[in-house]
Amino acid sequence: MKNILLLIFFLLTFPTLSFSKTITGKIISVADGDTITILNNHKQQTKIRLYGIDTPEKGQAYGKKAKKFTASLTAGKQVSVKIYNTDRYGRSVGVVFVSGTNVNEEIVRAGYA
Repeated sequence: MKNILLLIFFLLTFPTLSFSKTITGKIISVADGDTITILNNHKQQTKIRLYGIDTPEKGQAYGKKAKKFTASLTAGKQVSVKIYNTDRYGRSVGVVFVSGTNVNEEIVRAGYA
């Protein structure tokens, strides 16, 4: 019984970790430091909000630099995105990988998030 309660607690507490999927595509747009758009093989666009990070907005200090850094890591490149959720604006929320490198972590490591 204790294990069942623990499992239920885990599933309710971390639902996004339980139901993730991976999508792939080419980066066609970098809106800001934490929002990109990919185009998949079927020519469908998906707007991605990078999971677990927040970068300055365009009008804020370092906003343009954060966008430029994200673009330097991703623009025009093939990526895979592990999707965890959808935000209130309808964007998929996920972790972006370019050639095995976790882009979300690199943005934090560089100090832009």
